[in-house]
Amino acid sequence: MVVVMKFGGTSVGDGKRIRHVANIVINKKQKENKDIVVVVSAMSQVTNSLVDISKEALDVKDIERINKFIKDTKEKHYKAIEDAIKSEEIRNEVKKIIDERIGELEKVLMGVAYLGELTPKSKDYILSFGERLSAPILSGAIKDLGEKSLSLTGGEAGIITDDNFGCAKVLKLEVKEKLMPLLEKNYIPVVTGFIASTEDGRITTFGRGGSDYSAAIIGYGLDAEVVEIWTDVSGILTTDPKIVKNARRIPKISYIEAMELAYFGAKVLHPRTIEPVMEKSIPILVKNTFEPENEGTLITNDLEMSNSIVKAITTIKNVALINIFGAGMVGVSGTAARIFKALGKANANVILISQGSSETNISIVVDADDVERSVYELKKEFNNSGLIRDINIDENVCVISVVGAGMRGSKGIAGKLFTAVAVSGANIKMIAQGSSEVNISFVIDEKDLIPCVKKLHGIFIENVE
Repeated sequence: MVVVMKFGGTSVGDGKRIRHVANIVINKKQKENKDIVVVVSAMSQVTNSLVDISKEALDVKDIERINKFIKDTKEKHYKAIEDAIKSEEIRNEVKKIIDERIGELEKVLMGVAYLGELTPKSKDYILSFGERLSAPILSGAIKDLGEKSLSLTGGEAGIITDDNFGCAKVLKLEVKEKLMPLLEKNYIPVVTGFIASTEDGRITTFGRGGSDYSAAIIGYGLDAEVVEIWTDVSGILTTDPKIVKNARRIPKISYIEAMELAYFGAKVLHPRTIEPVMEKSIPILVKNTFEPENEGTLITNDLEMSNSIVKAITTIKNVALINIFGAGMVGVSGTAARIFKALGKANANVILISQGSSETNISIVVDADDVERSVYELKKEFNNSGLIRDINIDENVCVISVVGAGMRGSKGIAGKLFTAVAVSGANIKMIAQGSSEVNISFVIDEKDLIPCVKKLHGIFIENVE
């Protein structure tokens, strides 16, 4: 059986960590006698720096800045090679790959600067270099420790997408055809996360959460036994440990609960990761690279009940609440469609939406960065329509979500929940509940976030035997 192991940026943050990851992979293969496919992210902060330098190349056109960036990037990855790989021969092989790819990166950045153009296609190409530089180093470290390995881009591994650069959609999977022959020859393939390619070989990216998504797609294509997501926390926790110090690890959780948690602020997983494996009931295991002995969190199809009705509490900050008022909306079909059309033009990330039963107001939560564009497009859409009287914004808010399969059909849960919120001193400004009934989300002032989460965690998780 095949196990897909994905390692995030903090897991491969430097050469010593890359060698540590290589040891984890080899121990898994040798102790459990499994076929292993590794999916790897870029080293810590590399993707962010690629985003920044691509903007600078376009806007500032500072050639010296590009030269310094190329020099620093080369030094960072050379240092990682020195720390991750002991064999001089393997080091030199990997350095040759790194030199070629950094040479490519320099050319494309210079092209952006001189042409003054950064297309979605060229941006994806630039962002791909993070993973394309880390994968050969990890593969080299695995070889250095005595196992056969080969690094591949997502496209080379058989992930074929459309040309929607920046948020590509998978068109077909050839991972079985590409990877199984390598596994049969006892190789450990190291595949770049986050990136794939079009049918004609142009590099594409999956956007946010892309490396986790790559792992899930590969797991789906190979009918994997499990997809392991290795990160810097020991699984999914009951809440943010920065808010509640005694936040607990959740041993087991269902796909639907994990999706709700991921969507509403839990940063361990991206919601897209779960969909491919959910279709084939492939478990996801979230593990801590720095505490590999910790059991982590297992995500499966089972809605496992626990003594606690609420399994976790998540938060989303840096959001804004848009309230749309107007008696003219009552009984007018197509109003909601026009609202979403306007938000679509603003390219806004809509987190929550709620409509009062009177139909005279609709409340929407969007990312704080999207609020100005959203209001502009809404006013433009409804100008002189007579449907909307006013649009107001509340920017000092946050979203809190409580998630748990035990809430489904549980009598009195909403009353107990909102009583606890009131006791904490918070005032609820908006409420939304999904059709799955495993999540209730609400909006409060951001200043009330910490006491509210502490109160909810204390009542629904800590005080439950």
